[in-house]
Amino acid sequence: MGAFSTPLSGLMAAQQQLQAVSNNLANIDTDGYKSQNLTFSDIFLQTGITNGNGDPEQIGSGVAVSSTDSDFSTEGNLAATGTDSNMAVSGNGFFITQETSGAQDYTRAGDFTTNNSGQLVTPSGDLVLGYPAVAGVVNTSSALQPLQVGSMTSPAVASTMIGITANLDSNTAAGASAPSSTQAIYDSLGQAHTLTVNYTMNAPGNWTYTVTMPSADVTAGTTGDTTVGNGTLVFLSNGQLDTTNSVIGQITIPTLADGAAVPQNINGPFGTTADPTITQTAMASSTSATTTDGFAPGTLTSFTVQPDGTIQGTFTSGNTLALGQVAVASFANNQGLTSIGNNNYQATNASGTAVIGEAGTGGRGTIVGGSVEQSNVDIATEFSKLIVAQQAYSANAKSITTFNTLSQATLAMIQ
Repeated sequence: MGAFSTPLSGLMAAQQQLQAVSNNLANIDTDGYKSQNLTFSDIFLQTGITNGNGDPEQIGSGVAVSSTDSDFSTEGNLAATGTDSNMAVSGNGFFITQETSGAQDYTRAGDFTTNNSGQLVTPSGDLVLGYPAVAGVVNTSSALQPLQVGSMTSPAVASTMIGITANLDSNTAAGASAPSSTQAIYDSLGQAHTLTVNYTMNAPGNWTYTVTMPSADVTAGTTGDTTVGNGTLVFLSNGQLDTTNSVIGQITIPTLADGAAVPQNINGPFGTTADPTITQTAMASSTSATTTDGFAPGTLTSFTVQPDGTIQGTFTSGNTLALGQVAVASFANNQGLTSIGNNNYQATNASGTAVIGEAGTGGRGTIVGGSVEQSNVDIATEFSKLIVAQQAYSANAKSITTFNTLSQATLAMIQ
């Protein structure tokens, strides 16, 4: 029977290789799949016989699978999908997911979607875990939580500055005005108020400006405008602002009719003395850009994933806020992970405990948003292994046939 067990082990090994190759080929389109490769070792049952020189005379007793390794070192192609919720790990690391039972799993497949609660989930419904954000600020020291990326609103952000980039025509006559600049600001309730900046030339290179807002915004039912800021603009011979002799201070907004909580002090409107944003040249007076740091309330319209895993949401107000940050796990020994299906792995004693942190730190890879990592199966390599396994199976089957013929001949001699 020993003669049959040796080629029989070869048949079984070849069959296992065929199964591994077939599994790889079956998962050639599975996102995040890592190809598997079998490692074989020979079997020796007896080692006590030696020759005249004392060297061991060993006859092998077959072959066995010593390990099944997943190719975590080769990254699959990163395919752009254009889907906000999709993402891929470029480099080492795994996404962290949570089953409905509470069990924590790890995956390379980033073909995530959102559920009806607006949470980021895998196709099988497992929650994607990360660090939460409060008012747009991510707390990476907090416990991991499911990431919320849908049905969100951004609060109102009161303006604290306005910036106007403008040029005043140096050919303007003394006492004449230049076209006004306008910029909306937002109070603590998110209500927009329009500020108007008016310019008057006093003398060549010397201007005054006033900042006004509708009086009705301050006292309901009134008309006209209320002055909320003013200053002097003095320009050098090269058209740049003389910050030493100019007054470009602060705009003070009084308590507003809509019940905004406190008066607002607005920095601006022409940058800082270190970096002014207004000039006087022989070009037509014009305003080229305006900005403010305030926003009205808004609802989430889209989001993108940054390389460090931060999910940046864009709202109808134009505001952008961090919604959370995807966490990434790494292991001392990836080969020690056990596959549980659905593209998921679980940690074992062999893999070591997951080391969880931000993408791009501690040897962890970065996140590519709007993409997924494809399977790293190489079809040409798998076909080569398929041919070798087929030949090995045929050769071992031939050995069994030969042993069977010899056994039958031996039995015939006895009869």
